[in-house]
Amino acid sequence: MSLNSSLNSLSPIDGRYRKFSEVLAPYFSERALMRHRIIVEGEYLIALSEARGVNLRRLSTKEKKFIRGLYNLKEKDAERISELEKTTDHDVKALEYYMKEKLTRTSLKDVSEWLHFALTSEDTNNIAYALMLSESLEKVMVAKIEEIAKVLNNLAKRYKSLPMLARTHGQPASPTTFGKEMKVFAGRLEKQLSVLRNTKIEAKLNGATGNWNAHVIAYPKVNWIKFSENFIRKLKLEPNSITTQIESHDSYIAVFDTLRRINTILIGFNQDIWRYISDDWIGQTSIGSVGSSTMPHKINPIKFENSEGNLGVANALFEFFARKLPISRLQRDLSDSTVERNFGVAFSHSLIAYEYLLKGLSTIKVNEKKVKEDLNNHPEVIAEAIQTILRREGARMPYEELKALTRGKKVTLEDFRKFIDNLDVSEKVKKELRKITPANYTGLASRLTSP
Repeated sequence: MSLNSSLNSLSPIDGRYRKFSEVLAPYFSERALMRHRIIVEGEYLIALSEARGVNLRRLSTKEKKFIRGLYNLKEKDAERISELEKTTDHDVKALEYYMKEKLTRTSLKDVSEWLHFALTSEDTNNIAYALMLSESLEKVMVAKIEEIAKVLNNLAKRYKSLPMLARTHGQPASPTTFGKEMKVFAGRLEKQLSVLRNTKIEAKLNGATGNWNAHVIAYPKVNWIKFSENFIRKLKLEPNSITTQIESHDSYIAVFDTLRRINTILIGFNQDIWRYISDDWIGQTSIGSVGSSTMPHKINPIKFENSEGNLGVANALFEFFARKLPISRLQRDLSDSTVERNFGVAFSHSLIAYEYLLKGLSTIKVNEKKVKEDLNNHPEVIAEAIQTILRREGARMPYEELKALTRGKKVTLEDFRKFIDNLDVSEKVKKELRKITPANYTGLASRLTSP
């Protein structure tokens, strides 16, 4: 068996679940990190050549094209950078030497020493990670969460009028509709998606302690603050000019906290669906697969359980990121470096969870008959409706009257009819009360599913 087989992977992300997580490799793998660092270094070299007051010659269109061609980092090139790191014992310096090797074989040989000019590694790294986060959100994560919201909205629309027993504190409560309960989760996701889309990821380019010391000593007349802000904005990021050596990571945490909220919403959704399956309100289709290793009749809700578990792992990481990354000893320590390399792990567990959730949703079918049957088996839920109308009519102690009728007892609609017949209210009000059933006591639930 090949040592590269997924069966030998320590992490299920690169083993069992690779088919789901591999889409994130272009954003979070070690090679992806190298590639994004090269983008930062390359664009910085080009920007320096175009800056007024810097005596770096202008680069030709062909030379800029060559530099940008390096962004398509081949596996053999990534291996070369790793080989250089064995000597440098510094990943960013190894990348700088790799780029110099490439440039010195071309007309760019005379500008190769301008690579990484006046920068610290964190200038390169923080912008690279900001790009990785931004691109992965835009091209993978947001789209998948939107897909989940769309499926939930479709369920909400389809079952907007299906009356369903609600439960508060696990006990029968005022009826709702299945569609409206799906809409609750869809609406929550959409709100967090809006937050996620509008979160601006920040980056900095200001040297070893955040003061542009080396930049200014070399070229005191250049407006380095403006240069850096323009550079970062061209990369579609938000500049943060007041930092230590490291960018504070606060905007990263804003992203992680939003993803954690989204994941928590979906944990709640998975648990609700699990309960609906347990109650036989939802059935699962399982053609050809094994539902249980020993009980032939069962189809375990494994897709939703798998999703719940992966969401929990992702959230544990996001929570740790939020506690760790905003803190750095004095102007810099490197304890964030190894942590940042795990961003893709948290994103991958989230994505795996989203995929399993969608797979689970594609197999479910609402058992409308059972949903209605269980609702009708709990006529006591209309007690709220009756006592509310009686309050409106000025009846004496209606809550207490209904409590005496229903608390701790198994009541029927016939019991309610007898109770209504003996009320001291007009026949018009009695007629109104007799029309109330569990199925029609759903308030505005159907309307709430509308956009």
